[in-house]
Amino acid sequence: MEGANIYAINIPDARLTAKGAWDLSVHITDLEILKTITVTGDMNIGGVMLRLVSDLAMTRDWSDHELWWPEENKWLNRSRSTLDQYGVTAAAKICFTPKHKIIRVQLPDLQYITVSVDMSSTVFKAVCDLCKSLGIRHGEELSFCRHLPNQALKKNTVISPDLPPAVRLQDTLPRGGGAGLQQSRSMNSLDRRSLGTPTPPANGVSYHTPSPHGTLSRNSHNTLSSSSGGEKWHPFYAQNPYTTPLYAAPEKGTVNIVDGNGQHEDVLDVDLARSPQTPSREATDTLLRPRTRLEKARQNAAWLDSSRSLYEQGIREGDTVLLRFKFFTFYDLNAKFDVKRINQIYEQARWMLLAEELDCTEEEMMLFAALQYQVQLQSQVPQAVSQAPEDDIDAALNDLQTTLEGVNSPTFYNDIMQVPVLSDYLQFLKPKKFTLRGFRPYFVVLRDTTLSLFKDEHDTQSEPSLEVNLRGCEVAPDVVLTNAKYGIKLQVPMADGMQEMWLRCVSDAQYAKWMAAFKLASKGKTMADSSYQAEVQNLLSHLALQHTSHRQDIDPVALNVDLDQYVAPRFTKKNRNHKLSGRVMDAHSNVRNLTATEAKLQLINACQRLPDYAKHYFVVQFAGSRKEELLAVTPNQLIRLDINGRMLKTWPYKRMRDWHVNWYKKLVVVEFDDEVVEFWPVGADAKNVHEFIGGYIFLATRAEDKNQTLDEAEFHKLTGGWKA
Repeated sequence: MEGANIYAINIPDARLTAKGAWDLSVHITDLEILKTITVTGDMNIGGVMLRLVSDLAMTRDWSDHELWWPEENKWLNRSRSTLDQYGVTAAAKICFTPKHKIIRVQLPDLQYITVSVDMSSTVFKAVCDLCKSLGIRHGEELSFCRHLPNQALKKNTVISPDLPPAVRLQDTLPRGGGAGLQQSRSMNSLDRRSLGTPTPPANGVSYHTPSPHGTLSRNSHNTLSSSSGGEKWHPFYAQNPYTTPLYAAPEKGTVNIVDGNGQHEDVLDVDLARSPQTPSREATDTLLRPRTRLEKARQNAAWLDSSRSLYEQGIREGDTVLLRFKFFTFYDLNAKFDVKRINQIYEQARWMLLAEELDCTEEEMMLFAALQYQVQLQSQVPQAVSQAPEDDIDAALNDLQTTLEGVNSPTFYNDIMQVPVLSDYLQFLKPKKFTLRGFRPYFVVLRDTTLSLFKDEHDTQSEPSLEVNLRGCEVAPDVVLTNAKYGIKLQVPMADGMQEMWLRCVSDAQYAKWMAAFKLASKGKTMADSSYQAEVQNLLSHLALQHTSHRQDIDPVALNVDLDQYVAPRFTKKNRNHKLSGRVMDAHSNVRNLTATEAKLQLINACQRLPDYAKHYFVVQFAGSRKEELLAVTPNQLIRLDINGRMLKTWPYKRMRDWHVNWYKKLVVVEFDDEVVEFWPVGADAKNVHEFIGGYIFLATRAEDKNQTLDEAEFHKLTGGWKA
């Protein structure tokens, strides 16, 4: 008897009713009641939910409900697992709540939509389902992230996975009614309709308005122990407590578009293919403007874990999350089928340029501004109707003919016994801190992936002055067209670290040939690769767009463009508006015949040539080192840099054998053929860094077959952080 009293003291609100049986308290959130059911430890989760709804004796659809354990911050969604396997005891306070809840999503073009998502599914699945509902192909390239305040860029701060996002819509709502309430509740939602005001309670009795989706507060595990059976929820949507119907399970899948009243929408009221030139003030306030690589690294701490659910990471109903392209390897980008996707990629790249997240030269900025201006002009013109279905058959036949006949290639491609060689006179310099030596002419030969320098073309049979293998090197352009400067910067991995080399060409054609060859050599490919000629032509086209003609017939009205919408602030600060407007209009003369989609694709391709594009920085501390350094994760390699951005070493993915996380030490371990690299992320979670590495490797496995299905299990296997 004495033992029973002790047991009752240790487990309040529970009593033994039979041998091995005990009472479990369950809070049904959308009914706002606390229900107690008798269970045993070997009862599975499906049986618990069945007993719960049977005791309620209420006829309704419960298929969208699942059990949530607030204290452990996890869903009990494995229906065959038992309470003992989950570790649930009589002291646990469980919630029975709908999985689908309404959140607010900021798209890459800074527009807002309101959607109902499955809060119990992984972020990866939720994003893929959302993209499918929006008509954006290849949702595996995107993910959700939090909005960080500007102060987060000033110091290293690891964001807890359970930290609520900085933007919480319901926190901005006033508690009273009236006109101010309607204005503050305008969420730029899909149909822009007023959300209305709450109906005042009758007879002076105070009622609280339940969430239309039975939402839980962040402190719901504290309110469950109160006698009221739940907290008073401040309404995210203005609902009448007397007439609001109980929430029904979604009918159209995991993600549903909803309007301002929480009702399902059949048509999206936001144009994803044509974005507004000027977004809302609220949207622009969410933009971060990192100034250094260190701040760019701290910015990457905002990404959510793709293998956990939104609810498990502190996202609640009414919260705002940002949808962004996370991996910059765009698969099968088709101008006909990807109009929305192209626009969203373009808009994200555009705002990265305007926020100075991407560094570029002044000539490149003028081209970017001209392309943006052309898109803006074309957005006011009706676009051409897409091609007829018969054209698809013709295109398929043309592709088949090209495949069977092959493409035209240089003569040395046809001789399989001949190694492709590129040779010419170039200016060469190996920069050092203290030297007065300038560029010197050398006869440069690129054979296979080996670069050799000779003093003269007649000395090619003798020992070269310098010979290096370019496999795994970093290639960066150094072009200033106004000064006729066609430079190429190489960072070559050597035994003692990265060695920097500069080369200069004399013309567009020479630069395009060597730049394309160096890019292929850095990937371990030669000029025999079929992509060489296409890359040369792309480089020539890109340079042609940057050449200005200094036209005198520019429309004076066109010079009055708002440069802040097209040009990054650091360029407008050091140039007069009239002079800069003239240069933008001059650059626009090269792109004025492009359609909106063509101009967007040109800007995307130009951004992909920038040195910092598709480089995701993290502040880390390598094993054996006491100082903080930077790690850049790219689509094909890892790069180690010092805190000032100087490259120290590279590790191509081709040499990688295994990568995982030591969860006890929060240590990322990457095993290569000849070494093991270990580092601690300082400004982000270890899983965040690991997910970028595994994510790019996963995306590289996508086959050319357009009908392949997305393997979610393989994605989680490569990004989960567990040792294979």
